[in-house]
This record gives sequence, structure tokens and C-alpha cells, in this order.
Amino acid sequence: MNEPEPNRVRTVEELRRQYDEPSSLSQQKFMPTLDRHCATLIDHAPFYCIATMHADGSLDISPRGDPPGSVVVLDPATLLLPDRRGNNRLDSISNATERPQVALLFMVPGVLETLRVSGSAEVIRDDPRLSSCELNGQVPHTGLLVRVSRVCLQCGKAVKRGQLWEETYRITRSELPSFGTMLADQTETGQTAAALDEAIEESYQNRLY
Repeated sequence: MNEPEPNRVRTVEELRRQYDEPSSLSQQKFMPTLDRHCATLIDHAPFYCIATMHADGSLDISPRGDPPGSVVVLDPATLLLPDRRGNNRLDSISNATERPQVALLFMVPGVLETLRVSGSAEVIRDDPRLSSCELNGQVPHTGLLVRVSRVCLQCGKAVKRGQLWEETYRITRSELPSFGTMLADQTETGQTAAALDEAIEESYQNRLY
């Protein structure tokens, strides 16, 4: 049997000793529902990530982007997330169908602070509420109805450290291989990098919605 790593932290108590006590403010920041400030941030957020759980217990996180206001705050305890066209793997909504626990992180360009939301989700279809998510004349076939259980605003230290909204760490796209090149190396579809890049660009131009 392998011996445990000597520097491994084994208990929360041991971990806690490595840090100062959390401030009173940080201990009070979680709320059970969305207030007006949280709702306003969601209304302005064009980008968020959703975390779900696979059947084997592994976690999945997926980025989502749409014009601001596409995630609908139905009431202080309920969000409606449209499901747009993608690769049809359906990872997030498949996971949520069987394991409803989800976590969300909302981001607004130019704003350092983010919003964390967790709760339970159900997949809805042919629901009149989905009409509020219409975009470019198309109503999504399905959506995620998220029942909020825990929410908090997150301070902007991480975004500030990463200079996310600044030019500091921005690179030109040519500094990395093209998406098609990376996919050609990682998969065995038989498609060339050039063919994949062409298909990807076509989907970006014509099949966002």
C-alpha cells in the first residue's frame, strides 16, 4: 500500500490552520435567493459556466454565451436557461435530467465581480416560458429551469489577478494552433485540420442558433 504524501493535507482542521479566519463579511455573503443586485448582474451577463455531474460522479463544466438578458430571472428563486444549438452531445442537460444539482458562474465583461449560483435543475420542453428566450426568431426547444438554493456575489480578486478584461495577457490567435488542428490531433475522424477549420468557421457564421 502506498504511503500518504508527507505534505498532504488530510483534514479540514489541518487545512484551516494554514489560513486566517474568514471575515465576518465573507461568512455572511451567501443568500438562499436572488436579490435585485444578483438579478441585475444576471441581466447584464453575456457569459456563464454551468457545472453538472456525470453518472460516474465525475464533474463537467460547460461555457454558455448569449446576448445579455438571455438567462431569464423568473422570480428570486428561479432561473430559466435556454439550451442553444451545440454539438448535440447534451452533456449538461443529460446530467441535469438524472442528477439535478447544478452550479453556475456568471460574468459581465468589464466588471471584476462575478456571481455564483447553485441549486437544482429540471429540463423543460414545449413550455410557454421558453418563448421569453427567443433569439433571432427562434425559440429553444428545451431549457433548464434552475431552482436556486444558494447564491453569492464573488469579489473580483481572481478576475483582477488574471487581468481578464485588460489587454495584459491577450494573445494573437496565431500563437496557438487552430481549433481544427487541435481536434485533428485529438480525434480519429479522418478529417484534415483544414477541413475541420472550414467546418468550424461555417458553424460560427451560420449555425449559432
